[in-house]
Amino acid sequence: MARRKEARKEKGGAAPVASLKFSGVNMALGGAGLVVVALGYWLLAQGSVSAAPVLLVLGYVVLLPLALIL
Repeated sequence: MARRKEARKEKGGAAPVASLKFSGVNMALGGAGLVVVALGYWLLAQGSVSAAPVLLVLGYVVLLPLALIL
């Protein structure tokens, strides 16, 4: 096994490094996600038990993951 690893280092050189590329779409979705989550918590503090959970789920489950994936 040790020989294989050494042989790979000698032949291939450095492996390509994956880089994160955030575009305007990522920033917009991330910002919208943060605004929706903040609005959800604000509504929760006001006593809204119908709109607040919907906004929190939308922010945490839909918008913020999309901001990271796209």
